Amino acid sequence: MSRRGRLITESLRTEIAKELGVYDQVAREGWGSVSSRDCGNIVKKAIEIAGRNVPSSGGK
Repeated sequence: MSRRGRLITESLRTEIAKELGVYDQVAREGWGSVSSRDCGNIVKKAIEIAGRNVPSSGGK
């Protein structure tokens, strides 16, 4: 992890893992056991969520 800290909260990461169906694996084996593809899907979903929470610039 970088010195600046996490960019995604543990609770959000866990929520997304549950939604994507990989949380059982995380609970059993830890985050290190999650495939690169699944990690990418978690990041993609987090970006989608963040995009929904950013107000539009209104075309300016």
